[in-house]
Amino acid sequence: MRDPRIQKLAENLVGYSVNVQPGENVLVEMIGSERDLLKAVVAEVSKAGGNPFVQITDKDVQRTMLMDATEEMLQTWADIDLNRMKQMNCYIGIRAGENVNDLSDVPDDKIKMFNSIYNHPVHSGQRVNHTKWVVLRYPNASMAQLANKSTEAFEDFYFDVCNLDYAKMDKAQDPLAELMRKTDKVRLVSPGTDLSFSIKGIGAEKCAGEKNIPDGEVYSAPIRDSVNGTISYNSSTVYNGITFENIKFTFKDGKIVEATSNETERLNNILDSDEGARYIGEFAIGFNPHILHPMKDILFDEKIAGSIHFTPGQAYEDTDNGNRSSIHWDIVLIQREDYGGGEIYFDDVLIRKDGIFVIPELLGLNPENLK
Repeated sequence: MRDPRIQKLAENLVGYSVNVQPGENVLVEMIGSERDLLKAVVAEVSKAGGNPFVQITDKDVQRTMLMDATEEMLQTWADIDLNRMKQMNCYIGIRAGENVNDLSDVPDDKIKMFNSIYNHPVHSGQRVNHTKWVVLRYPNASMAQLANKSTEAFEDFYFDVCNLDYAKMDKAQDPLAELMRKTDKVRLVSPGTDLSFSIKGIGAEKCAGEKNIPDGEVYSAPIRDSVNGTISYNSSTVYNGITFENIKFTFKDGKIVEATSNETERLNNILDSDEGARYIGEFAIGFNPHILHPMKDILFDEKIAGSIHFTPGQAYEDTDNGNRSSIHWDIVLIQREDYGGGEIYFDDVLIRKDGIFVIPELLGLNPENLK
């Protein structure tokens, strides 16, 4: 018998996150071997009157394809999948890979070609901007290991997080989104971090289960050349199968002029992918009350309670600062007291200290009010 939590998640993905309507085409992509949620989602799409289409992707096979990929092959692959994506109204991406490091030994030049020729037009371009979409991870032993939990304990944690009352969270986000839309100057202060930038006129968007599961952030973007200072991230992050730790960026007039980490050379190679990779495309504040510690999975880590993420690369069209890049790399700084603390200032007013919102209109986003 299927776990009733899986059925509830499928109903939320189809009915709430992408809100499938009769006659809409829905691409459901499964990365990995999990089938229960995939079958439940396909059934829910059909129940809603939509047309389900399925793609099953194996990261190990993808690695083999990329090792000897040519520009011509990648362009044909992109053309085929871009044409399909253009026929889709909705996209549900379920990630259940067994090994987060599957692509770690693919040569850098092949990864750069893949991101530029394939990922950028198919996903960053068409899927993100022209479909109703949601992406999520699915619990397995690999994810449980990353979270330092038993598989059963991780499954319980996962369903608590993913089946949260996102409609309630959506309403609680309104004051923060409104405040960000009125804000000019932002300052972030933490150990090793003192960073200032402007978000004036960029706008802000809420995230409450419609793009990501789990969810819990409001995002904007800095004016492209306004970023100055230094940020020291305190969460490990995986990019193209490589784990980066202790990332530190120094900015001058928007550009990352110095970048260090445990993999400094590889870090700078990524930032040299194109001109926009050394500029920031997103600034977001995270507050999911159930997610407290990083697990090297960005869909979870960027929602950590008391966190921010500051993202080199492509800007979203709905909070567009004009930055264009083949990368979009969410990297997380946790500002709770147990991670060293920190403050966020909007126009010189303290709005969050040590991960807790301190002004009356934002108190609804504190953990005790979202659980």
